[in-house]
Amino acid sequence: MTNKKNFVVGVLGVATYATINFFEQWAKTFPAAKEWDRPRIIIDNNCTLPSRVRALLYNENVDLLVNGMTASIEMLIQAGASRILIACNTAHVFLPAIYEKFPQAREFVFDIADGCVERLKRRGVKKTFLLASEGTILAGLYQKKFADAGIDCTAPPPEEFFILRNFIEAVKHDDFTPEVKAQFVDFSRRASASGRSIILGCTELPVMRDKCADEVADVNFFDPMMIALEDLKAEFDTLPN
Repeated sequence: MTNKKNFVVGVLGVATYATINFFEQWAKTFPAAKEWDRPRIIIDNNCTLPSRVRALLYNENVDLLVNGMTASIEMLIQAGASRILIACNTAHVFLPAIYEKFPQAREFVFDIADGCVERLKRRGVKKTFLLASEGTILAGLYQKKFADAGIDCTAPPPEEFFILRNFIEAVKHDDFTPEVKAQFVDFSRRASASGRSIILGCTELPVMRDKCADEVADVNFFDPMMIALEDLKAEFDTLPN
C-alpha cells in the first residue's frame, strides 16, 4: 500500500537548466519543517537524449529518442517511483509511442498537458496563447486538448518561431540578453492585451518568465509543470502516513 513514507516522485529531465528549475519548483511545492516530510525524488536528467524538436520536424533519431525515454522511465519504475513526471513538454508528443513499447508506463506517467487543460477548464478560462517549442506547436499537443475542452488556443505563427527558439536557447545557455528579454515581454503583453492567458508550454519558459518577472507581473501565466506538481502534492496529501 502506498503511503507518504514510500511515495516516490520520479523525474525524467532532458535539459539541465529546466530540470534545475523543476527541482526548485518541487521544493517550493512540497514545503516541509523537516526534510523527511517531503517525498523522495529520483531525477534522471537524461540530457544525452536526441532533440525532441528535430525528431518531430525532421523525423531525426525518433527510435533512439523513444527507446531512450522508455529506458529512463523503466529505470525510474525499477528504482521505486510511484509517479513519474517528464520535465519536457515536447517529449509528451512521444508518449503514445512509449506506451506502445512499454504499456506499464501509463500507470506511472503524469501527463502534464492533460493536467493543464483540466485545471484551466475548472477555472473557466476560455482563451489561451501558447508559448512553446515549434515542435510542440506544430504537433498540436495543447491545441487539440484545449479544443476538446472547449478552450480556444492560439500560438505564434511560423514566421515567429525563431523568436521562440531564442527564448528557449537563452535558458539552455543561461544567456539572457536585453533583446531576448524584451521580446519575451512583448509576446507576453500582446497576448495579455487580447485577454488571453499564456501557457508556458516549454519547461525552459518559466525560467524566461522569472527573468522578466517585474515587466510581466500583471500577465496571467499558466505553467503546466507547476500545475502537475500541485496536483501531485494534492495526491500526496491524501495518502496515509
